Amino acid sequence: MLKSVLLALLICGAAVTSRAEDGSRLWLRYDTVSSSAKIETRIDSPTVRLAVGELSSFWKGGKVELQLMADSRHYSLGNEGYTISTRNGVTTLSSVSEKGLLYATYHLLRLQSCGADCSNLDISEKPAFDIRVLNHWDNPDGTIERGYAGQSLWKWEELPAVVSPRYAEYARANASIGINGTVLNNVNASPDVLSSDNLIKVKALADVFRPYGIKVYLSVNFASPIKLGGLATADPLDGKVAEWWKVKADEIYTLIPDFGGFLVKANSEGQPGPCDYHRTHAEGANMLAAALKPHGGIVMWRAFVYSPSDDDRAKQAYLEFRPLDGQFMDNVIVQVKNGPIDFQPREPYSPLFGAMPHTQLMVEFQVTQEYLGHSNHLAYLAPMWKEFYSYIAPADLKAVAGVANIGDNINWCGHDLAQSNWYAFGRLAWNPELASRDIAEEWLEQTFTADKEFVSPMTEVMMESREAVVDYMMPLGLHHIFAWGHHYGPEPWCEIDGARPDWLPKYYHQADADGLGFDRTENGSDAVSQYPDSIAAVFNSLEKCPEEFILWFHHVPWKHKMASGRTLWDELCFRYQRGVDSAKHFAEVWEEMSPYVDSERYSAVSHRFDIQASDAVWWKDACLEYFRTFSRMKYPSGVDKPVFSLKQLKKVKLPIDNYTCPSADMLPSAND
Repeated sequence: MLKSVLLALLICGAAVTSRAEDGSRLWLRYDTVSSSAKIETRIDSPTVRLAVGELSSFWKGGKVELQLMADSRHYSLGNEGYTISTRNGVTTLSSVSEKGLLYATYHLLRLQSCGADCSNLDISEKPAFDIRVLNHWDNPDGTIERGYAGQSLWKWEELPAVVSPRYAEYARANASIGINGTVLNNVNASPDVLSSDNLIKVKALADVFRPYGIKVYLSVNFASPIKLGGLATADPLDGKVAEWWKVKADEIYTLIPDFGGFLVKANSEGQPGPCDYHRTHAEGANMLAAALKPHGGIVMWRAFVYSPSDDDRAKQAYLEFRPLDGQFMDNVIVQVKNGPIDFQPREPYSPLFGAMPHTQLMVEFQVTQEYLGHSNHLAYLAPMWKEFYSYIAPADLKAVAGVANIGDNINWCGHDLAQSNWYAFGRLAWNPELASRDIAEEWLEQTFTADKEFVSPMTEVMMESREAVVDYMMPLGLHHIFAWGHHYGPEPWCEIDGARPDWLPKYYHQADADGLGFDRTENGSDAVSQYPDSIAAVFNSLEKCPEEFILWFHHVPWKHKMASGRTLWDELCFRYQRGVDSAKHFAEVWEEMSPYVDSERYSAVSHRFDIQASDAVWWKDACLEYFRTFSRMKYPSGVDKPVFSLKQLKKVKLPIDNYTCPSADMLPSAND
């Protein structure tokens, strides 16, 4: 028998708002309605009250009914799925859960905001992944590793007594795009995050997020039993260690009954882990999973590992984790970066995907632009993530994570247009089949204006932006030739006394008098053998390898003929020049957008486009002038002469660290 609880809303409305209460802008830019809206409800819960509040404030399409359904159709959509239908002038939102009703509410308001016809809707939605989380790399002192938008949102020194209104705005933004989890702290975790005093602060955040359907997770330090618990060891097979984690899990769930679980970075970049005790990653993960399992919690165990060996770094996660397939508990998910190195502007997919059929895997994307110009450059990343999904079917993954680009800046992300990546991550986490262009248009319409004179040219800019960054930074499969440490700007010549080879650009570009690129073929490091035979055969062949990956998999002669008919050297020059031209074009397009954007945001974005255009010239000159010392070849026709000399550029040393985006006055300028 059909069981339902009905909530009838009679709604009407007028004018426009674009700011949250504290002045911070979100893409949730709906139309407000008159205060005379009449609301009748028989469902009373915090989540439904949120849905009612959003509809009563912003919906202007007539009567709405919210239904908690118990029929087979809605059960097939899962706990978060929903339907939206319009019959006889009544729009009905239905789900088996209150959280599903909230997601349906935001879907309906998104359609309205984007100008869709909402008079005859018939929509059925469910998320592709049950777990859709943001990973914050925020530290207890308020800094954010690879954070380029100010300090952390989480004001630990104020919590739990003071709860910022931005916490609810953050949760609202996430819920509107279907994100249902947040890892609050850096994967390079302090043990203190699990202290009793800190857990009370985490509880305060969890209480704010819960009505929005968002669970909190914590990154944990594997050595916490030593540093926080006073034990002599963190050996996962030691009974006292396992008991310490069990007691700690019990404490957490007493405070936060819906706590999501742990994220773990272990035995990577100096972090402690089970390998310190000659145990495997599976043994370490399973010990934590056993502590969480009675409470329904999960462990997200990162596969970002690499050792200081002579072997190809791109192979190492596969070599370490592939033998462990099938050994992890069912509440462990191995979290794998989308590429085999480290969030480069372009990478082939990590060969771990598809290589562990008996292990739950999740993909880790980086929303914050560590290697993409920080918050100074526009790089709309939906096309990058769609490129990953062209190789890896979403059905083969259990979950998806994104390293957040959010700080306490008024615009959340440092660059007003960088909000689009937060938005796109959530939309693709809900539905990886969505088109990058459609997501860009949605975001622009909700954030700025639905005027096509603005949306059409800016959609083109966004769609071209990631490829432009690849062109002026590292085209044709070049990778990891960034400046030391902070990863802003080019330094292909970098030499640091005592540094590991795989921390230096020369390890990756392998430039010499013969050619350029890392040989990962069967005659080189044989990284190609980690891919399925059909793909390995393509990557292994110089003639068949996609040119976007050719220098990733091959050491290519300078005079090798490319698909364009140009030599490798000429093609490399052409790509760098194309990137520079694109960056300059973006700034020109933005100049024409001033009638459609408020002066504050127009000026801020214009400033960043100017930086991006200048940085593109810096990248082009640095890389081509350096590689020309090996190729000894002339610049082809159509490529601008260098603005900077190699000698000048080798003197550039930015006074920034892992937590900072450089200001314009720190950067080399073509106008100097």
